Amino acid sequence: MPTITRFEEIEAWQTARELTKMIYSITEEGRISKDFGLKDQLRRAAVSVMSNIAEGFESNTQALFIRYLGIAKASAGEVRSQLYVAHDVGFLTEQQFSSLFQTAEKTSRQLSRFISYLEAHPQSRSLKEESSEYEI
Repeated sequence: MPTITRFEEIEAWQTARELTKMIYSITEEGRISKDFGLKDQLRRAAVSVMSNIAEGFESNTQALFIRYLGIAKASAGEVRSQLYVAHDVGFLTEQQFSSLFQTAEKTSRQLSRFISYLEAHPQSRSLKEESSEYEI
C-alpha cells in the first residue's frame, strides 16, 4: 500500500465526499427540501462520515483512528436508514434512492475493509506498508 499522508487520499473519504455532494444536491429540490428535519439530518449524517474519517486520521493514534472510522461507518448506516424514510414517503424516486443507497453502501464497505486492515496491521499507524491485502 502506498503511504497515505493526507486524509484526502483515503478512498473511503473520497467516496464519502461524493455521497455528501449527492445528498446536498438531492435535498435542494422537491418535497424533501421542505422537510427540514429529514433534510438536515441526512446532510449532517453524510458530513459526519467525511468528518470522522478526517478527524480520526489527524488524531495520530491508530486506536483512535479506528474508533473514528467506526463512527464514520455508523453515520453511513444512518444515511442509508434515512434514505429509506425519504424513499418510503415519496421524496425520492427509485433511481435517486438506488444511486444514493449504493454510494452510502460503498462507503460503508470501504470503511469496513479499512478498519479490518488497520486492525490486522497494528504497527501500521503511519500507513507506510509496501504491500498488503487491504483493497478498496
